[in-house]
Amino acid sequence: MRGRLLTSDAQREALKVAMLRLADGDREALREIYDATQAKLFGICLRILGDRKEAEDALQDVYLTLWRRADRFDPARASPISWLATFARNRAVDRLRAGKVQRRAVPVDEAMEIADDAPRADALLEGAERTDRIHHCLGQLEEPTRSSIRTAFFEGRTYAELAAAAGEPLGTIKSRIRRGLAKLKACLEHDDDD
Repeated sequence: MRGRLLTSDAQREALKVAMLRLADGDREALREIYDATQAKLFGICLRILGDRKEAEDALQDVYLTLWRRADRFDPARASPISWLATFARNRAVDRLRAGKVQRRAVPVDEAMEIADDAPRADALLEGAERTDRIHHCLGQLEEPTRSSIRTAFFEGRTYAELAAAAGEPLGTIKSRIRRGLAKLKACLEHDDDD
């Protein structure tokens, strides 16, 4: 899963497959699950415990528990990230109840309702998917339309600056970008329909 930009559906499916592989004792699957989920789960533990070391310890407990109980994961009942987030919350609350955490921790009763303000994993993946689609659709445009749009929108250049740099009339640049944006929109809408 590392090193590849996957759609959110593909990411969820890859995580589900890794969970099933882990249930069969595949150690590499645990590494893949860890790489895909540790930031989100650490955030949950840290919010509840308020202490980095305690959150790290709770996170370690999450993955040890996962190693022992991966066979209990049922993809029909929960998504992998939801199931793991519940593990993380429960481990952190257990540490609070055991009295292992004193400073900056939220009271146990409040930990039950703690909201996670960080972007959800699926939202981050959807953002990455959207960015990937935009770059794919930009790649479908002809030069110099593609470079004009990239320069205008990614570098913040004005139409006048683009016209001066290209040595072309301002109207030509505006028309080129307007037509390119229409094609880009059509491509993105087509990708959304797939």
